Amino acid sequence: MTVEQASTPVLAFFDVDNTLIHGASAFHLVRGLRAAGLITMRDIVSAGWKHARFKVRGENDRHLASAQTRGLEVITGITVADMAKLSDDVYLRHTESTVWPETAALAQEHLAKGHQVWLVTATPTFLAEVIARSLGLTGALGSVFETSEGAYTGRLEGAFLHGEHKAVAARKLLAETGADPAACWAYSDSRHDIPLLSLVGNPVVVNPDQGLAAHARAAGWPSMRMQRASLREARRRVRRQGSTAGGTPTA
Repeated sequence: MTVEQASTPVLAFFDVDNTLIHGASAFHLVRGLRAAGLITMRDIVSAGWKHARFKVRGENDRHLASAQTRGLEVITGITVADMAKLSDDVYLRHTESTVWPETAALAQEHLAKGHQVWLVTATPTFLAEVIARSLGLTGALGSVFETSEGAYTGRLEGAFLHGEHKAVAARKLLAETGADPAACWAYSDSRHDIPLLSLVGNPVVVNPDQGLAAHARAAGWPSMRMQRASLREARRRVRRQGSTAGGTPTA
């Protein structure tokens, strides 16, 4: 094995909503904002309906756009320090209990192989990083909200990390780390993440929506459901096909 091979990392990208957790992480943030008196009951009722629909049917483009716009509005003026405290509280009170234990165990399987595990999500970075840190993952790529003088301005910094923009962010990280995309992994439930899944050599669909399920069948991608047999096979796949970071595939 050459020195170059020994230093080559392997990355595993995990979507968050309906992949790592059941439902939408943004809804949990809405609950925290409501508890802090920062949004109205009308907002939380609307978010609750959309969240219930999302858990059953997956993403809806119109709802994503309206949630993005409203999210930018409600955090305007909140300090970075206060948002960090709120994000920690939101995770402990609401998000932690919705983490799929099985998907979290799969992420740990990658870590045990020496892989880097990154969340790639439209969720605001300040919340995505809390989830990653709490689960012992490598890090998170999320939507970045602009700040000025220690407070949020109500504007995005860069693109909303959704669809093709996830693939762009992941591609940049692959280049920065020197990882070989063919040896890397990605997990998602949404048709919008086909660009991300197509970027790596080991795409796995998790609880896929109809569009992604059809694409996965056509492409021959493995599909994972929250069922014991499916999860056992997913973990065996990582052990069998996943290269140890800097090494070669293990049998």
